[in-house]
Amino acid sequence: MVAATARIPDVHRHPETSPTNISQTNVGDAEQLISVIAGGALVGYGLVKSTLGGLGLAAIGGMLVHRGMSGNCQLYSALGINTADKHSPQASIAAGAGTKVEESITIHRSPEDLFAFWRQFENLPQVMSNLESVERIEPNRYRWKASGPLGTKVTWDAEVITERANELIGWRSLQGSEVDTAGSVHFVGTPNGTEVRVSLKYNPPGGKVGAIAAWLTGSSGQQQIRADLQRFKQRMESGQMALAR
Repeated sequence: MVAATARIPDVHRHPETSPTNISQTNVGDAEQLISVIAGGALVGYGLVKSTLGGLGLAAIGGMLVHRGMSGNCQLYSALGINTADKHSPQASIAAGAGTKVEESITIHRSPEDLFAFWRQFENLPQVMSNLESVERIEPNRYRWKASGPLGTKVTWDAEVITERANELIGWRSLQGSEVDTAGSVHFVGTPNGTEVRVSLKYNPPGGKVGAIAAWLTGSSGQQQIRADLQRFKQRMESGQMALAR
């Protein structure tokens, strides 16, 4: 996870937002590029559908394209958010920003077995459908590559920041990544096996507008994590654990 070290612009809140700064650049370079790509794809997809819903998608795509080309997001301006600042030392997601996902599932395996599989992050593409690869680049730092909505590709680097053997793994992305993300997975023993609880917070490419567009195309983060956990359960309970080396 949802699922790491290229660096992402930190998200900042500014105390004041005045009419004079509404037109300033407040969207980071990587986010601008992804907005243009995702927006163009949505416009094309929506126009091909030729339905009311398709026209709605095309309109959202047009907003994303404008956002990427101008480097300005009026929603960010209204909220006092700026992802174009590249000078902060590490990534974070401001309170109230981003999208939060929480899901849990009970698996009939021990916490030790589940923790061992998950902690070897290279295993996760086996159970996460949108995750293409996870590569260890430094101790406790990994590069994640995933497919996004409508064929977009996303790469981010994250580090493990919290770990308790057989109980907890916590992570966050670093500055320069294409996605701001932070999260944790808990493994809690129960009489029926182990409850696996995932908590994930992320700023998708395109911000919340991008998240809405993903939801409209049937790829919301909540749905995706739920499906991934179900695949994890099936893999672990079947005993078909092809561990990465």
